[in-house]
Amino acid sequence: MASKDAMITVYGRATSSNVQAVMWAIAELGLDHERLDYGGRHGGTDTPEFLAMNPNGLVPVVRDGDHVPMFEAGAIMRTLATAYGSAPFWPAEPYERAPVDMWAEWAKTTACAAFTGPIFWAVVRTPKEKQDPGAIARAVERFDRVLAIAEDRLSKNRYLAGDDFTMADIQFGHILYRYFDIDITRPSRPALEAYYERLTERPAYRDHVMVSYDELKA
Repeated sequence: MASKDAMITVYGRATSSNVQAVMWAIAELGLDHERLDYGGRHGGTDTPEFLAMNPNGLVPVVRDGDHVPMFEAGAIMRTLATAYGSAPFWPAEPYERAPVDMWAEWAKTTACAAFTGPIFWAVVRTPKEKQDPGAIARAVERFDRVLAIAEDRLSKNRYLAGDDFTMADIQFGHILYRYFDIDITRPSRPALEAYYERLTERPAYRDHVMVSYDELKA
């Protein structure tokens, strides 16, 4: 296991949902860290120095001591969890880890993809006069079909991969603050709502995810 003595540096603005997920994971792992404002109105992602770390010019980027800089939030979190985490958050044994990894991947590729662009960007980052209410309603309906899967899981377990908090909850839960906060009509999902309330009780969630997104509003 890696040493926790090295300072982890996160390059990325606090209002980036991917940065929020990484910061939440770092906080849950209890790692010494600093976050530097990059991206969005802060700029800095088009410099040669930043592009040398991430040629895509996107946040987050993470440096852990002298190790190679990391980009892509999911890869960053898996690496940090492998280096510093333990069961049940991120089990070392591959088949014990598999349910956590599967639900984390589902959250990233299915749930987040169905919410961030089609709903959050369409509602918050698009001027009112350019919004398409019908398209937003259809996107919410499609997303609710995804949430139905989570509802079924959470009606049987306290958390997404089982009864313990794991990295899968970070990948999924970091979008729920915005989902429950934005101005849309949400179908009732009692188990999901209770799960969200449990997440809001976690200090790391309040510190790094329940962050104002006013600067992102159109």
